Amino acid sequence: MALPQEDAASASRPRVFAVANQKGGVGKTTTTVNLGACFAELGRRVLIIDLDPQANASTGLGLNPRQLEHSLYDVLLQDVPLEDVIEPVAVKNLYVAPASLDLAGAEIELVPAFSRERKLKAAIETVIDDYDIILIDCPPSLGLLTINGLTAANEVLVPIQTEYYALEGLGQLIRNVDLVTRNLNPTLQLSTIVLVMFDARTKLSGQVADEVREHFGDKVCRQVIPRTVRLSEAPSFGQPITVFDPSSRGALAYQQLAKEVLGVET
Repeated sequence: MALPQEDAASASRPRVFAVANQKGGVGKTTTTVNLGACFAELGRRVLIIDLDPQANASTGLGLNPRQLEHSLYDVLLQDVPLEDVIEPVAVKNLYVAPASLDLAGAEIELVPAFSRERKLKAAIETVIDDYDIILIDCPPSLGLLTINGLTAANEVLVPIQTEYYALEGLGQLIRNVDLVTRNLNPTLQLSTIVLVMFDARTKLSGQVADEVREHFGDKVCRQVIPRTVRLSEAPSFGQPITVFDPSSRGALAYQQLAKEVLGVET
């Protein structure tokens, strides 16, 4: 992916990514957690915002949503300050605003709320100067929670599984990004596409990768994320792959991806 070398000016502006894909099970949370950890290891202060009611990003970083006093639900619906729900994790420079199962009802509860699409953006504005990068793990749907994520972000990062139905639904996501850009967030851009669950042993993975690159050009990262058992195991231990198995193929791939996204020389 052709990105400019990071300079002092660009580094001073926090990058806020909405990690989105309306298909479930495509490595969205895996990418959010592990890319966030790799950014943190490169010295960036990183906040992961878990906007998915399943709370997989929260548990994947070692938190138990049932034991937390507050969650992102309280930020969106009860006006609890975002800084009051942010938790540090085992990786230096990495923090998470955890989700809870209560978020499942937020889609309905947000409907009558004033400025409902901008709730998350307003919350992030209160802490944005404390971080270099914010990653918003959006749910696998295109409801009000995801719209909040897109409205709060300035970039969209889309993980795409290198399987037969990879591009299914992506057109609708792009249309929604365009709608949000026109009506709610003119600074939003689809900047980054990551090919995940890549299996070099299959012809199909290569064909899908070629098709995605043909469609989206230099928005597609050069570094692909391989399908590995260790990447699948890490969340059950509440650790990013760089902690769980730092020498694994998955860890090395996400480290390279982080450098590519930041435009850091490797």
